[in-house]
Amino acid sequence: MNKLFYPAIFHTAEEGGFWITFPDIPECITQGDNMQQAYEMAVDALELAITSRIEEHLEVPSASEPHGIIIESGSFCVIVEFDLLAYKKKTNSKAVKKTLSIPSWLNEEATALGLNFSQVLQEALMQKIVR
Repeated sequence: MNKLFYPAIFHTAEEGGFWITFPDIPECITQGDNMQQAYEMAVDALELAITSRIEEHLEVPSASEPHGIIIESGSFCVIVEFDLLAYKKKTNSKAVKKTLSIPSWLNEEATALGLNFSQVLQEALMQKIVR
């Protein structure tokens, strides 16, 4: 259940842009001024709806087959992906204790400067990981 794919109905808005609904998740509604923004908003809305259901111990519905969805004129179906594992990694800020060794002289210099070892390590790791 790490990757979920839900059909979203993109409705053309009279004033421009799109409003988006999810047939399987009625409370999940969003909008966007153009296709890119609408899709990004649909992903965000789906993330929020699914994670809210999980946190509240509610059923996460199965996704409908796209060919079984009736679409009104001026609307179209887009499949929106939700990666639960990526979402958890992105939003989990639980601290994990790590033990490490550094040279004594480096410890003394860093302590004299009042450096926060955890913060420095996190910043260095982020530079290595985030591209």
